[in-house]
Amino acid sequence: MAGGVMVAGASGFLPRSILVTGGAGQLATALQGEGGAAVRRVGRPEFDFDRPETLAAVFAAARPALLVNAAAWTAVDAAEADPDAAGRANRDGPAMLAALCADAGIPMIHVSTDYVFDGLKGAPYVETDPTSPTGVYGRTKLEGEQAVLAACPRAVVLRTSWVYSAVGKNFVRTMLGAALKVPRLRVVGDQRGCPTAARDLAVAILAIAPQVAGAGPGRLATRGADGSGIMASDEYGTGVRDGHGRRGQDGSGTQVPDRYGIFHACGTGDTTWHGLALSVFEAAARHGHPVPAVDAITTAEWPTPARRPPDSRLECGKLAATFGVRLPDWRTSLARTVDELLAPAPAG
Repeated sequence: MAGGVMVAGASGFLPRSILVTGGAGQLATALQGEGGAAVRRVGRPEFDFDRPETLAAVFAAARPALLVNAAAWTAVDAAEADPDAAGRANRDGPAMLAALCADAGIPMIHVSTDYVFDGLKGAPYVETDPTSPTGVYGRTKLEGEQAVLAACPRAVVLRTSWVYSAVGKNFVRTMLGAALKVPRLRVVGDQRGCPTAARDLAVAILAIAPQVAGAGPGRLATRGADGSGIMASDEYGTGVRDGHGRRGQDGSGTQVPDRYGIFHACGTGDTTWHGLALSVFEAAARHGHPVPAVDAITTAEWPTPARRPPDSRLECGKLAATFGVRLPDWRTSLARTVDELLAPAPAG
């Protein structure tokens, strides 16, 4: 694995053209960085769920072999105040994209969330567990999942959680910024989940892309120099194999069962927000960054408009069994991200 996403018999050629929605978002940015020329990233104003006519125009111009929808309304609390806007971004827009993919005969990978669950199971959720979102964000994301799967027979829904990266607005960057302002922080310690580095999720998506797209000739996916890219290990040299290393029924590697539907994809291991904050500052201390005291508080002590699931851990075994892909331990990826944020810029 060498610090990156583990890929066992799940490599091959990237589709010739991957259309990624999400503009400057964390995941879209990571997909562009990892996928290079194969990825076309679009966002507002060119592509806007509030202007539905832009979706078809961008899709027609791109003529993709695969679409990855990383665009969403992710402001959990703001969704409570504007459910219509959240619905357009999380349900209606993805449904239109799925219909476009179905008409074009191409697959779609749609990114969803752990917030489709209420967090009361007391154990990691599997894909077949009943959903029960507790707020507008989770509800509209669930409706988006259902709409995408209904409209596109070749859709993959990837539920993920607690995404962070070196860019954009996320918990890790918020903690590092707060440490520069105050000597003591209060962080919720009774919500548990699986932190996920956007870069790891992007690598995982690009690793499964050839399998869902039935990849033909194109750019060979290779592991990056720092070990964080995509590992190519197809003994046949060209065919795409399933998660168990088997070629498809017709020998082409393009037809394996249970490739579509819902999968969980998040960092390995789990923690609380308080535990994540402590790990952020442990990594930051190596760079001389200020390290505040961090007090654990309860959810009740930090009221918010939207109720969060108390335990939204996701079991990702189905992703590994089907595609041979497993994301690395969240601690390893967190340290790498903090290093990226705080390491001095190269001289020159």
